[in-house]
Formats: sequence, C-alpha cells, structure tokens
Amino acid sequence: MIIDCHGHQTLTPKSHTVFREAQLARLQDASLPRPVPERASDDEIREIIENNQLRLIKERGADLTIFSPRASGMQHHIGNAETVGDWSRACNDLIHRVTQLFPNNFVGVCMLPQRPDAPLDAAIDELERCVNELGFIGCNMNPDPSGGKWTAPGLTDRYWYPLYEKLVELEVPAMIHVSSSCHAAIHATGSFYIAADTNAFMQFIQGNLFKDFPDLKLVIPHGGGAVPYHWGRYRGLADMLKQPSLGEHVMKNVYFDTCVYHQPGIDLLFRVIDVENILFGSEMVGAVRGIDPETGQYFDDTKRYIDALDIPAEDKAKVFEGNARRVYPRLDRMLTARGA
Repeated sequence: MIIDCHGHQTLTPKSHTVFREAQLARLQDASLPRPVPERASDDEIREIIENNQLRLIKERGADLTIFSPRASGMQHHIGNAETVGDWSRACNDLIHRVTQLFPNNFVGVCMLPQRPDAPLDAAIDELERCVNELGFIGCNMNPDPSGGKWTAPGLTDRYWYPLYEKLVELEVPAMIHVSSSCHAAIHATGSFYIAADTNAFMQFIQGNLFKDFPDLKLVIPHGGGAVPYHWGRYRGLADMLKQPSLGEHVMKNVYFDTCVYHQPGIDLLFRVIDVENILFGSEMVGAVRGIDPETGQYFDDTKRYIDALDIPAEDKAKVFEGNARRVYPRLDRMLTARGA
C-alpha cells in the first residue's frame, strides 16, 4: 500500500466558497447575519474529487491520502474567534464528507481554530471532535496563526503544552503547517512555508520539548524546509548549545515528508535523513501544479522520485507505508481492522 501523508482539499464545492465569502463580508459589515454553511450534494463532492485528487492518485500509483483542508485557506489571522471557529468546523466537516464517500482513498486530518495569542481551548475541543466523532487521525498545527507576524509563543513554550498533552492522549500526530501570509513580500508556498518548517526545527533544537513529551509525534512538511540542506549547521548548533545529538534530541519525535519537487532534492533528503524519519507525501494538488520542462512530468508527482532512488525495497516500503502506519497509530488500527 502507498500512503500519501500530505494531501489538501484544494478544490471545494461552490457552497463552501460562498460561505467563506459571506464570512469575509460580515467582517466588513457586522450587521450581516452570521452565515451558515450550505450542505453540498454528495454528487458535487464526488465529481470534484473523482476528477481531481482521486484521478491523480490512481494515475500516479498511490492508494490512500491523509487529507486535510487547504493549508493556505486556513487563514487563522483573518477575523475573530467566531470566524475562525465556524470556518474550521466547516472545512473539517467537508473533509469528513470526502472520507465517508471515499473511505478506501482518504482519511481525515483536521485544521484547528487557532487564533494569534489566544488560548488553545477551542483548538483542543475541535481536535477532540474530529478524532472522537469524525474518525480523524491527526491535525495540522499552525506555528504562526498570525500569518507571518510571529506573535504566538515558540513551539517549546508551555503555551502549547495543553495541545501536546491532548495529541499524546489521543495518539495523533500534528503536521506543523502555516497558512497564508499577511505580507505581500513573503510568498506563502515559496517562502513562508519553508521558513516556518525550518524555524520549527530550530526551536526543537533550542528547547527540550521531547523530554516532557517523549511520545509526541510531529511531522515537518515540505521535506523539512531547509533543514536537510543545512544539516551540518544544525548538528553544529546543537553541539554549541550543549544539546544531545539531533538523533537523540529531536529525530525520535520529528518526521519529514517527501514534498520536494525535483530528484536532486529527494536524493539529498535520503542521503541526510534516516529513512525511518521520512514519510511519502506529495502535497497534491498543492503548491506546484505544473509540468517540469526538464522531465516532462508533473513537479508534484513525488512517487517517481522515490521510485528512482537506489535504496533497498524494504526502505521504500517504510517510506510508502510502514512509517506512516507507525507515526499515525489510528491509521494503522483502521487499516488492520480492514485487513490491510
């Protein structure tokens, strides 16, 4: 089985877009009524998924996608607690609809109703709802819900501890994933995402989070940002900071995906990072949707890059399936119950 750990619902029913537009309109005119999401038909959802994500999954040879709301659309920095709460619930409910219509192809991961410098109570409540009621197996956790102003505490701050405690209790990992940028000079997918991934890793080096949460599992997407390319820098910084080696200090709890869109990048990732810490991911349909003129293949068809690696078959099996089942224990139990 080939499990893609990083997929987003980037195409949604028209009613979902209309609901968001109504939310944004109410932020400009508080006299407008609080919008309520209209339920899209099963047929509309099927048509969108079958013609896009599911078609590409089949064409590219994957089996199951860990599916979450569109990351750039989370937009935690826009609106108030009501806006973000209603939007999170609507997005997560739509993901649940997809998993119910295509249970063999998609499993849910939720966004959290985070707010800049606000307590995480609402995020924890929504996480519990999605895991216990909707059968989700993880969440996307935004390390900077301010959209690039970095007003939230660092990831090793005790501000985050209630959420980490709940993640461990529920046996679900979090993917560390920012959303859209509030600065025109900071491109969301090309700059903000990679910077946030790299920033998160450095915070883990500086702190001692995993001493307090030895069972916490966190996925840093987009190949770990700049980390594999600068692995020597981070090894050296850990030494300068009198921290244990990265393998002991961070990499028992942190995993990278393969959302790296060229063969040399994947080659580097696998040379530097232990295969036990790499999960197959494509971010499809995601940040880069075009065809690479150098190869004639889609940039985000990341399975091709792994297929081309000169590594043992058992290592490829770990990346394509085994590691995801280990990092996402609820997924493993779900698949085992199905006989997979």
